[in-house]
Amino acid sequence: MSVTGVWIIGAVPDQEVRNVLSASAQNSVSAPVHCAVPGGLEWWRSKGQASMFTPSTSSPGDGSADEDAFRLSAFFDACHDESDHAEEVRDTVMAQFPPEVGEGLFVATARKANPFSALAYALGPAATLRLPGRFGDFLLDAGQVRAQLPAVEETLLLTGIPRRDAIERIHAWMTGVGDDPDHDADELLDGPLRVLRHAASTGSGAAGQVRWY
Repeated sequence: MSVTGVWIIGAVPDQEVRNVLSASAQNSVSAPVHCAVPGGLEWWRSKGQASMFTPSTSSPGDGSADEDAFRLSAFFDACHDESDHAEEVRDTVMAQFPPEVGEGLFVATARKANPFSALAYALGPAATLRLPGRFGDFLLDAGQVRAQLPAVEETLLLTGIPRRDAIERIHAWMTGVGDDPDHDADELLDGPLRVLRHAASTGSGAAGQVRWY
């Protein structure tokens, strides 16, 4: 049975975020990184920007995933809080997202792949850890959005060769781990920053959620 990974980021009214945070939701969606894979983060750091895919000899630009790619994918999945409380908070927050994709809403989907994992593989461990929250999941009030925006801009504003390399690595993940060769890699880089900038300019909070359907 096929599954679809979704990474969604939306602007949320600041007061709504504060209401959720006041109910101790930060314990599930804004907590420090804790994963059920001992040594997983250290292992990923040891890999750095090494390729985890074997290039295809028949289809240039494509490739097959090495064992390390599936190990990294499993590491990200293990860092995802699937508790009932976390899911309830996600549902509550998602109900406050704008109704349509645009300045205040970014949605990335991929068959058999988590879009955030593709971005993290493209960026590498050091850059990924500059992004807010826990590997794609976060909940920020307006002040936190403004405070974290510079780091997100530094991480995602890629140009020239670094951007080309990131797009190639996203494509490798989406074709080697997932089954989405036509995924919009540019939007995966640009969309999250667009929403956080919009939230900062409007005094809104913001939330990111990784989901599987």
